[in-house]
Amino acid sequence: MEKTLGLEIIEVVEQAAIASARLMGKGLKNEADGVAVKAMRDRMNQIHMRGRIVIGEGERDDAPMLFIGEEVGICTQPDAASFCTIDELIEIDIAVDPCEGTNLVAEGQNGSMAVLAISEKGGLFNAPDLYMQKLAGPPQTKGKIHLDYTPTKNLQIIAECLDLPIDTLLVIVMDRPRHKELIQEIRSTGARVRLITDGDISAALSAGINGTGVHALMGIGAAPEGVISAAALRPLGAHFQGRLIYDPEIVKTGLIPPKVETEARLKAMGIEQPDKCFEAEELASGQNVLFAATGITDGDFIKGVRFFPGGLRTETMVISSQSSTVRFVDTVHMIDKEHYANIVV
Repeated sequence: MEKTLGLEIIEVVEQAAIASARLMGKGLKNEADGVAVKAMRDRMNQIHMRGRIVIGEGERDDAPMLFIGEEVGICTQPDAASFCTIDELIEIDIAVDPCEGTNLVAEGQNGSMAVLAISEKGGLFNAPDLYMQKLAGPPQTKGKIHLDYTPTKNLQIIAECLDLPIDTLLVIVMDRPRHKELIQEIRSTGARVRLITDGDISAALSAGINGTGVHALMGIGAAPEGVISAAALRPLGAHFQGRLIYDPEIVKTGLIPPKVETEARLKAMGIEQPDKCFEAEELASGQNVLFAATGITDGDFIKGVRFFPGGLRTETMVISSQSSTVRFVDTVHMIDKEHYANIVV
């Protein structure tokens, strides 16, 4: 998977990021999302593969979307057997967030990315567009912290695992009314809090990678992004757990239906234990998992799209369970080659 699709998957997230970055800072949230979706779909449909979207977006809030169940790739065509190889005809699962952090793009703030994860069929949890309680931490904390513990206990464990004073720990939490008590408890331990408005895939990565200065992600965010976060953190050996949250009284957004309706829907989707605490290995269970993210705006570990006369530059992070690698791809896109020839980058 990595050898046959790696470069093209990088180009998918690059094109989505570039399209969205052109609208960065213009206050056009849905438009920035829409162009990223189109760019991602167009590039995926040029690849010799048979893909199926298992994690899309837009269901909750009518945003532009690659919808769940949508087929992408040249080898989804009815006569694909006549021009696609046997390997290319094998169905793969794809999870996408073409513009993670749409508000960040609209306002020109840091932390937005174009994100994609792929695995063999059945290798990614088919999470509904609901919410998920999440807990992410660096590899030293894997299997030691737990969603069932209090935030205070988890922070004590993290401090012990990292051999750091608890008052130096930094926890990322989404700035939402539902997190008022969580924020108060974290601060009561002496730990520090970084509030974010959007972009908790980026936050999960920051928590799961040593050296970013972030030591945990806590709180409730979107469930699809939780699966993508698990796909990124599992190969790193970092800690990630998620539990579906489908009670409107807890999430306090008004974007999900009554609990009884959602319970019936989850059962219809085959999710028999909706209150289970899922490990990263369950959310991204595939033997081969490939994650790619291109910065739209600057983040903790990858820069955003940078425009210059004659071209632009992107940075992409690629995480592979197959090769156990993390690669950073720095790409210069030469749009106007004649103009570019006189530029040194």
